[in-house]
Amino acid sequence: MDTLDDLWDETHAATLDEPGLLLYRSNLLGRDRRITNFGGGNTSAKLHARDPLTGATETVLWVKGSGGDLGSMGLDGFATLYQRKLEQLKTVYRGEQHEDEMVALLPHCTFGLNPRAASIDTALHAFVPYPHVDHVHPDAVIALACTSRSRELTAAAFGEQIGWLPWRRPGFELGLALERLARANPHYRGVVLQGHGLFTWGTNARECYATTLATVRRAADWLAANAARPAFGGPRHAGIADAAQRRRIAGVLLPQLRGADAGAVHRAGHFDDSHAVLEFVGSARLVELAALGTSCPDHFLRTKIRPLVVDFDPDAADGEAEIDRCVQGLDAAVASYRDAYRDYYRRHAQADSPPLRDANPVIHLVPGVGLLSLAPDKATARIAAEFYINAINVMREAERIDRYVALPEGEAFAIEYWQLEEAKLRRLPPPRSLAGRVALITGGAGGIGCASARRLLAEGACVMLLDIDRSALEQARTTLAAGHGEDRVRALYCDVTDERSVIEALAGVAVEFGGLDILVSNAGIASAAAFDETSIELWNRNIAILATGYFLVAREAFRLMKRQRRGGAIVFVASKNGLVASVNAAAYCTAKAAEIQLARALALEGAPHGIRCNVVNPDAVLRGSRIWSSEWRRERAEAYNMDESALDEYYRERSLLKRNVFPEDVAEAVYFLVADTSSKSTGNILNVDAGNAASFTR
Repeated sequence: MDTLDDLWDETHAATLDEPGLLLYRSNLLGRDRRITNFGGGNTSAKLHARDPLTGATETVLWVKGSGGDLGSMGLDGFATLYQRKLEQLKTVYRGEQHEDEMVALLPHCTFGLNPRAASIDTALHAFVPYPHVDHVHPDAVIALACTSRSRELTAAAFGEQIGWLPWRRPGFELGLALERLARANPHYRGVVLQGHGLFTWGTNARECYATTLATVRRAADWLAANAARPAFGGPRHAGIADAAQRRRIAGVLLPQLRGADAGAVHRAGHFDDSHAVLEFVGSARLVELAALGTSCPDHFLRTKIRPLVVDFDPDAADGEAEIDRCVQGLDAAVASYRDAYRDYYRRHAQADSPPLRDANPVIHLVPGVGLLSLAPDKATARIAAEFYINAINVMREAERIDRYVALPEGEAFAIEYWQLEEAKLRRLPPPRSLAGRVALITGGAGGIGCASARRLLAEGACVMLLDIDRSALEQARTTLAAGHGEDRVRALYCDVTDERSVIEALAGVAVEFGGLDILVSNAGIASAAAFDETSIELWNRNIAILATGYFLVAREAFRLMKRQRRGGAIVFVASKNGLVASVNAAAYCTAKAAEIQLARALALEGAPHGIRCNVVNPDAVLRGSRIWSSEWRRERAEAYNMDESALDEYYRERSLLKRNVFPEDVAEAVYFLVADTSSKSTGNILNVDAGNAASFTR
């Protein structure tokens, strides 16, 4: 393990009150994935506060509430509960067979009308007889917790400082067991939970943080000093050394895997070829260890109990033929995984078990290439990959000192299909209309491109922006990512007139997000010249960008959508000028008309594959437009013999509705045409021009 630094800043800590110190400690622990995984673990402090009704001083348990992430949470992420009421729960506890009913009593212990729901782990913190408690999932500690000699090796690593408890599902009974162990062993500074993680405690926030760090460091040092065997039985494959080739293969496999999924739910993809992943997927014992499944409950709740190992030989003499063979076998492999998952459900389901959930694999391991994950959104896919890398780290270290032991399948099922977990899932908001879908927008740094991206992101889509202006592209990506999250926004330079550039961009969206569901073809220019003064260069530039460019992007998107076999939606952002010619714009009008006819042809060929193609025709979108901030504004003003400042009013008055058209208006039309609400529309034109009788479609 790289050095695990103590990041506690005494100067900063001196400015904080007790709740602030708890939050500070929590954020420090949660931001280091070697200490705990995203959304995993919890921290607590038993603090004094004045009861708002009685005025008496109460001990209040502050504990991370249900949901949230230690590394990024704020004070509103903590549940607050009367400690004395939590203690009173013991008097009504009816035993282990009834421990789940205790969760329903936690709201009765709430202090200060705090709306944050208390988590299942509340009792574990409440009953430990120390004011400050940390519960984290460090790979190094879980490696000890998941060996066949877990208790013995824990004692060897920590001596009398850290205790050990056998596996027990989180809940009230485990909280009581922790209390008994801590009271009986006042010299303990924490406890390893078999197959689960680490609990540590202290008398103040600083001491608790230091104990957690010291325990994780000690585990990592002991593992390193006592490793006796090569990781995962040593290498089986040399692997693919070229990172670009690994990405290319991932970009071929991910869309095929998306298409192999059964059901209507769209899933976004993620690719990881970090060192830990490549070591595991290239190892001699990959298939054997992957089949054992993960152990820590936090791991398999995100990743499913076990992954799909893809049949791929990175050492094959004919690499391209091997890729083709692998692709041909993916449908059957995913179907077989679903069958096995359904069998797992049938083996363990009880009369009151929640219904079977999505049976498709989340984690796909490809020898020599890396890890591919698919989930309802990009962030979840990335986090699932991170969790499985945690599991890889655990298996590696456990196997180097002993034998890795996964959680028994029945126990894993009891966690995965726990009624309390099901209740948590049911509390989640319904997915947004474009959740899990991937959109590609050309001209993505422009006014209409950015507005369309914002609209699709607001509905849950992932968005890849393409543009030829690198500076504007990065600015657009940064702005959109700040509002919608880094996971869901990517940007790539692309010259839509260059076939190689377009092919590389579509390969980029496949590997970054797993495939493509939506294309918004919006790259554009504008030019003006009298017909007899139109140069061949000006003519060719309009045709290259507005006709050939739309063809190249649509062709590659069409190919990708066909490979996925999930349909798709394509929107061409054309122009009123594609229907109604304007003076001094012959090249522009002709190219825009070509776009519209190309869309009609694509609608015909796409229909058998469920791929729809429609057109949005904007007119006079001046605000926020890079085109209208160029020479085009001056040229159009000259064509109409008016000052540039009068153009907005001229276009408003020219419209039937006497209204200006903005990028957001066009984005709304784009959203309508890519959403399921228009699923029975293809080959259509939607004018967004505030009304122009000459452009009424006939």
